[in-house]
Amino acid sequence: MGFGPFLRLEELTPYVAPIQALKERWDPECHAFLFLWGHMIPTLEDVARITGLRVDGQAVTGVTYPSYQEMVERLLELEVTRERSSLVARMRLQASLEVADARHQTGEGQAEYMAQLTADARVALAEEEGAAADKDLRRFLILVIGKLILGTRGDPVSCRCLPLLEDLSQVGSYAWGAALLAHLFDNLGTSSRETGVAGFFPLLQVWAYYYLPSLGRGVPRRPGAVPLLQRWRFRRDERSLRLQVTLIHDALDTVPYGHVDWTPYAGEDDTAQPWVEQGRPYFGRDIWLHAFNTVVPLHHRLLEDWEQRGRAVTSEATSDDDYFRAYARRYGAQRDELDRAQQMVGGASSSRDEPSRSVLEGQLAAAVTRAEDALTQLREWEAELRDALARSTMLETEMAELRLRP
Repeated sequence: MGFGPFLRLEELTPYVAPIQALKERWDPECHAFLFLWGHMIPTLEDVARITGLRVDGQAVTGVTYPSYQEMVERLLELEVTRERSSLVARMRLQASLEVADARHQTGEGQAEYMAQLTADARVALAEEEGAAADKDLRRFLILVIGKLILGTRGDPVSCRCLPLLEDLSQVGSYAWGAALLAHLFDNLGTSSRETGVAGFFPLLQVWAYYYLPSLGRGVPRRPGAVPLLQRWRFRRDERSLRLQVTLIHDALDTVPYGHVDWTPYAGEDDTAQPWVEQGRPYFGRDIWLHAFNTVVPLHHRLLEDWEQRGRAVTSEATSDDDYFRAYARRYGAQRDELDRAQQMVGGASSSRDEPSRSVLEGQLAAAVTRAEDALTQLREWEAELRDALARSTMLETEMAELRLRP
């Protein structure tokens, strides 16, 4: 059904600090991380290589229902309340698969928990035949999809994917990897004050290992293993979350453009990753990602204007350096930390002692824009002051009239 490589993943518990730091750099309107050197996003190629999930095939979409009660009772033979019929308690699902003992133990990580759950479920499935086997298979798939791929906060498991599991022969034809990315983008757009995670955030963590190696990587564990998430064990830090996030922000602000690895998969042997070859026609394309009611754009180029979000541009850049310089000239002044952004431009061409013409043009454009912004703000303050004086004069007149009345 296409879930084999994904079910072999072991490092599934995200390290919250880097996820939170990246989340605070996410712009939900243009669906991209905004860094000093430009914008970056995880792509379908990253999903395929890191998770092993299929990114081609049918879109994960269809009808959603106000109540899933009838479908849950018919296909899973479980009881749910009508008010929360799209959610099933995780422990109830595990008990129905006779794997209720697969619960978190003290000191047990997510990897051990999922490994035990998967092994126990396989044993239970092997003992069933016909309709009973189909029912148990749907229960297991609901756990995998509703808790990991399209995971929600808290213990309940979402059943929104259940209509797609009615015909089990078609389950493997869906682009579950693309749905994972759409769900991840949607959850990155939640308030940065929320530290709880929903979605498959280990993808994001390993993505940062490959593209931003100077931020630090996890512990190498299985060189050459695929999917790529199998190669890493996440590092842990006992310091406070806020301190860790602040340190990661500082690191992001000082990463030179030249230290970003734009081709992290060069030299990878794709013959051992058929899911990569299947998804290759979709790599590098601007497309819409679907996860039921969630539909988000996947842009591989800059947006045309920060003030008019969402319109893609046709870039004439022929290299990463040209693309970044165009970014600096056009958008640099609209970022709070412009000065450091301009330094990053210089860092992209550190082999030259003197700044290039494009760098100077970017700095000049930034200075002009800052002056224009300051003038506009000054005019706004002047207008507000005039309005306040007018209101004050009107109030004084009204008070004088009231005093003159008998």
